[in-house]
Amino acid sequence: MTGRVAGKVALVTGGASGIGRSCAERLAAEGAQVVLSDLSDEQGAQVAGHIIARGGQASYLHHDVTDEAAWIDVIRQVREAHGRLDILVNNAGIGLGGSVIEMSLDDFRRQMAVNVEGVFLGVKHGLPLMRESGDGGSIINMSSVAGLKGAASLAGYCASKGAVRLFTKAVALECAGAQDKVRVNSVHPGIIETPIWDSIIGTGGPGANAAPQRSATLDAMAGAATPLGYKGDPSDIAEGVLWLASAESRYVTGAELVIDGGLSVR
Repeated sequence: MTGRVAGKVALVTGGASGIGRSCAERLAAEGAQVVLSDLSDEQGAQVAGHIIARGGQASYLHHDVTDEAAWIDVIRQVREAHGRLDILVNNAGIGLGGSVIEMSLDDFRRQMAVNVEGVFLGVKHGLPLMRESGDGGSIINMSSVAGLKGAASLAGYCASKGAVRLFTKAVALECAGAQDKVRVNSVHPGIIETPIWDSIIGTGGPGANAAPQRSATLDAMAGAATPLGYKGDPSDIAEGVLWLASAESRYVTGAELVIDGGLSVR
């Protein structure tokens, strides 16, 4: 099946790497006009260029999701360039690990600002444009398995992703009540090979060894904790996002799409 989101306009935050990049590439491959946003301008422009080189439609915007004025400007640019918004993937996020008694209030607030306030601002400013066409749309908020169950040394991250989970359900009910044809769902990845883990498990830092160290650590974690016994790839999440963005999930709203190799049910 091809063209599953043909003619749709999609905005993907945090689209320069990891899950966001994979989502942007997958949506573009299925016909969407993709606007990806991030703070990493060089990487973001490269992703957009890669999509275009493969025959897709994409553009990149610099975007701090914690800044309301930036959201207003990004939505303005989407309206001016495309005249509509059909798919919003609130993917941008950060992960800060460590003991709750050692985490600074500044770090806790920064994580909440990106992971929760960024999603709130995306919905607040993206939903009106999505409603304008009268065709409805799909809002997909990136939560986590950490939004479903607790994890030691991830109290702040769990709090932020749990907030995204219930925020999603509340907005889904609001949209359903408004009969605006907008569906709102959350996605809950498990152990997925992405750079966000570098700050959570301490494998970040300069040098070429960062990614191999992360990969080896995640292999061990997934082998021990995940029933399927192996870690996921960003493309595994992108496939779920594509389904939620397409008409194939037209009767799905307020749901939690868990993609974790069975981690949450062990």
